[in-house]
Amino acid sequence: MNNIDKGLEAWELNAEFWDKEMGDHSNYFHRDLVRPHTEKLLEIKPDDLILDIACGNGNFSEYMAKIGARVIAFDYSSKMIELAKKRRSEVLDRVEFKVCDATEYQQLLSLKQQHSFDKAVANMAIMDISDIKPLFKAVYEMLSDNGTFVFATHHPCFTYPNKDYFTSCIDKGFAIEGQPALQNYYHRSISEILHSAFDVGFVLDSFYEVPFKNKKTPIIMVIRLCK
Repeated sequence: MNNIDKGLEAWELNAEFWDKEMGDHSNYFHRDLVRPHTEKLLEIKPDDLILDIACGNGNFSEYMAKIGARVIAFDYSSKMIELAKKRRSEVLDRVEFKVCDATEYQQLLSLKQQHSFDKAVANMAIMDISDIKPLFKAVYEMLSDNGTFVFATHHPCFTYPNKDYFTSCIDKGFAIEGQPALQNYYHRSISEILHSAFDVGFVLDSFYEVPFKNKKTPIIMVIRLCK
């Protein structure tokens, strides 16, 4: 079993635990640290068509739908998507949940709609994806002119393993204490992440570094890319 398969196996095992822990309104980390900066950079408007990448149980998908956006949301865990459909039943007229592997370029292109996506968002997912280049390429191609891609991820300057910031590697850990299986974390330097974006045509437009409350070093970074 390769690392991608092991990663998927872990998320299938973790799906019910995550759905229960994140619940209807997400947890402190996502709601109070990730969401304010993501929402500010995404600038959600009624009738925006937004791609929600690695959507989990659909917390942010529902949030965007209630603002008035139309959302195509995907995750590569089929169990997570089943749970998202159940929990977000009230917004299924505005959110379409799909199973898709973010490392598979052709699968990603199958998410295309008649209208190009106005925006794309990935909340705390980049570090969970084994190969981000197909994702960045597909998102760029599916966005409308001047479209934006906002993503929040672990700040690699402060979360890297093995005392080696510059070398990409796979680490294992848990995001929520008590989850059934450790998940894969894919460490990449900021330059590697950004060059994956620049190589397909994206331009860096805005950047935030976010710490835990009362801490002096950031735990996440939130980036906006423009087409």
